[in-house]
Amino acid sequence: MTSIIPWEKLQIGGDTYRFQGGEHGGVATTFFLVHASPGGGPRLHRHPYEEVFVVQQGQATFTIGDTTRAVSGGHIVIGPANIPHKFINSGEETLQMINIHPSQQEITEWLEG
Repeated sequence: MTSIIPWEKLQIGGDTYRFQGGEHGGVATTFFLVHASPGGGPRLHRHPYEEVFVVQQGQATFTIGDTTRAVSGGHIVIGPANIPHKFINSGEETLQMINIHPSQQEITEWLEG
């Protein structure tokens, strides 16, 4: 069965969208479409699975475990399972990314308030 889902049905706040595969026929993937303004990004957290960040446009500074790295559009960053991580739009333009979770649902443990 083919499904077509408009982005607005996936909006979870601002310019961020979340597709949770478990809500759409048990697809084994969850992903976020991120359009973060300068300075925007999530606080420190972790997942019981890897997370793949496809940086399409802009600049992001990632903290993954004890490592902090700045990357720009055209790069892929892989965050290992159970390792605390966060990112921030450290550029001057909108950060566009796709963040892939290999799970039917997002499982997040927030580590900062």
